[in-house]
Amino acid sequence: MTSMTAAAPGTDGRGGLTVADGAVERIAARAITELDGVGGAASRVLGIAVGGEDLDQGAKVSAHVTGSTTTLDVRLSVKYPLSVRATTETVREHLIRRVGGLSGLTVTRVDITVTALHSGEIETRRVR
Repeated sequence: MTSMTAAAPGTDGRGGLTVADGAVERIAARAITELDGVGGAASRVLGIAVGGEDLDQGAKVSAHVTGSTTTLDVRLSVKYPLSVRATTETVREHLIRRVGGLSGLTVTRVDITVTALHSGEIETRRVR
């Protein structure tokens, strides 16, 4: 886990601010919950989904902080029939604004992987 340390403006080097990767990950995951039509991604082991992907779960976020910048890697699901392209662009812009505002870091890149599309209807299975 890495973190960012920087002197606060106007303190003449008398202190600093440290933001850990994990803190940025939690900020970003929470910021995603502020958006409609976006949900979580199943945990994966060796690339295979373990459990289900669910709009009610949180998205998976990995952050890498270097100096005063951070990059984010996001795994999420999108509610169908929303446009994947428009939805991911909205998520990207929202994360840049919210993570930057709450952490004081500059978000330089947000990579988004859409792992599933969810229909608005509840799926039911019939036994034949």
